[in-house]
Amino acid sequence: MKKGKVFLVGAGPGDAGLITLKGLRAIEQADCIIYDFHINPRLLTYAKKSAEFVYVGKRGGYHERTQDEINQLLVDKAKEGKIVCRLKGGDPFVFGRGGEEIEVLSGEDIEFEIIPGVSSAIAVPAYAGIPITHRKVASAFTVITGNEDLSKQEKIFTHIRASNAAETMIFLMCVRNLETITEKLILEGLKPQTPAALIRWGTRPEQRVVTGSISNIAELAKEKNISPPAILVIGDVVSLRDKLKWYEMKPLYGHRILITRQLTEEYLKLEDLGAELFIFPTIDFLPADDFSHLDKSIEALEEYGAIVFPSPRAVKFFFERFLNLGKDIRDLKDIIICSVGIETAKELRAYGLKPDIMPSEYNSESLFDALKQEIESWSLKVKKILYPTSDLAVKETVDSLNILGIQVDKVIAYKTVKPTEHGKRLIRFLREGKITIATFTSPSSFNNLLDILKDDAKHMLRDVVIAAIGKTTKKAIEQCGYKVSIVPENSTIKDMVEAIVKWVTQKY
Repeated sequence: MKKGKVFLVGAGPGDAGLITLKGLRAIEQADCIIYDFHINPRLLTYAKKSAEFVYVGKRGGYHERTQDEINQLLVDKAKEGKIVCRLKGGDPFVFGRGGEEIEVLSGEDIEFEIIPGVSSAIAVPAYAGIPITHRKVASAFTVITGNEDLSKQEKIFTHIRASNAAETMIFLMCVRNLETITEKLILEGLKPQTPAALIRWGTRPEQRVVTGSISNIAELAKEKNISPPAILVIGDVVSLRDKLKWYEMKPLYGHRILITRQLTEEYLKLEDLGAELFIFPTIDFLPADDFSHLDKSIEALEEYGAIVFPSPRAVKFFFERFLNLGKDIRDLKDIIICSVGIETAKELRAYGLKPDIMPSEYNSESLFDALKQEIESWSLKVKKILYPTSDLAVKETVDSLNILGIQVDKVIAYKTVKPTEHGKRLIRFLREGKITIATFTSPSSFNNLLDILKDDAKHMLRDVVIAAIGKTTKKAIEQCGYKVSIVPENSTIKDMVEAIVKWVTQKY
């Protein structure tokens, strides 16, 4: 029987970029991922498609599973022979109960590996512009849990800050006990004017920072309606925030942008400028169920004068089948190759092909004009056009090509499917207003989202700014009764990213 293993992985405090390379590797190879509430959902997109996901988080005092149940779950999955990634917020050994889980695994003789994470005690103050040590201000720091019953304990802080030394105190999970903590600090001799900062949802778009002193920070927290999760930083280092704050200064700070397709490098500029990306592909692409029509067309390539590739995926799936059938690129030497879009042209070049025709815009009108002009100027008699596409291809594209008086063979090279994994978290984020901008690269990416949201779609998308990659997608969205605010001049991911940045910076 295959022997299982558990990776205990610290995912960091929220910003997906703070995962370690080793932690990311554990996610990628896991058969089962057991994750908590504070995990950035983007991290789950790195898992393999066959991975099992089990949510065991705690929110608002409600436990999806007890700690004993989580421990047993780890044991059971490992004994099934699975590679398990136990994904925990921050660092699993800093008030994360990671030690308890590892003890159980050790007792069951299950192999495990511990991958530390960036603790919120370090990262959250940094994102608020507060260094927890500074040569001229603080030479030490202490991290303390703030969710224990402190009222019955005496002098719990005296040994830490008895002399008001140059030290920083960091309380995690402290909001509910904030008043008790600050009162006891003052009672035990800490100066009431000692600077304090309360940081909620640090490293995330919702990050809020309230500063004051230990004498008034509890009152300020009530006035600002600060609720968990938050950490408390106490010490003179808090005074450096005005000079050192940086995260809130980024142009896209505060925005969480929904990406409804697979993440590509072009989107990462949005993160660099301060946005958080919520990756939720509403469409996925798989090989066609039946290749008979496509195979027949490939075997009869001499009948075609042109092949129109409407997307990079059409290129990929066409050539996978083309090469599997023993064909050679030289079999295309007398055929006009048409690429719809720059990204499609890039995919063609990966196969050693440069498109003969590339319309300026990604829509049926531009495609029609480009083909008509080229065919007439070359004085070629194109017998038929081969159009490999998805099972959900827009019908008007084929109709417009038929107007040329040339037969268009539309063949299914791949099918479009609708993923539903992690849909509950997306719905919760939309319902709570945590998505500010949603991007769509095709009509099906939008229509599939509507199917997932069902009758609540209008309400959930009411305050979300919608970005569409081109006229065809914009038209499909507007036909459903939604406003499209952002449309790039060119139908590429790079141009859509630039359009989003421009819209946000002009708006705010």
